Amino acid sequence: MFAAALALGLALAADAFAVALAQGAAARAHLHVKALIIGLAFGAAQALMPLIGWALGAAFAMWLAGVDHWIAFVVLVVLGLRMLREGLAQRTDEDPPARTLTAASLTWMALATSIDAAAAGLTFEALALDPWFASAVIGGVTALVCAAGVYIGRIAGAALGGTAETIGGVALIAIGFKILFDHGVFAMM
Repeated sequence: MFAAALALGLALAADAFAVALAQGAAARAHLHVKALIIGLAFGAAQALMPLIGWALGAAFAMWLAGVDHWIAFVVLVVLGLRMLREGLAQRTDEDPPARTLTAASLTWMALATSIDAAAAGLTFEALALDPWFASAVIGGVTALVCAAGVYIGRIAGAALGGTAETIGGVALIAIGFKILFDHGVFAMM
């Protein structure tokens, strides 16, 4: 159970990690404080959103029981493909430089990068994950990855942003196929 929650956490943290890298690259002062604040904000959002997705899924469990694995597969593959597309997109010199996050923009960015975590909360039943445990792991992983991302961004610049999203996209797609495999879909073929 921990391995699945950890893999999901790493995959879901990719968008937030990319933002943390950019913020680290833009940081000029107070790097330790910035790493802590970004880690906590993104970690909290990534921990809360899967619980919201899971709760909504639990409310409709009776209707979803026969197709939950297909829903999880589609959600994860669509999110993974979106992340792959964004990760592989060509960046140009005309791309705007990373801006420093204000409190309001940090909150919105944390929520925006965690929308896929809400969708992933729908997959907890299919993955046989305890929602509270999985959400705690996802939030903790995101907090650590983002705090590290600020430091890495400061050192290496924002060059890894697309790579992080690409890796996260591949991981989400792989988890989607694992769900189908676990539900015996490929055994029927």
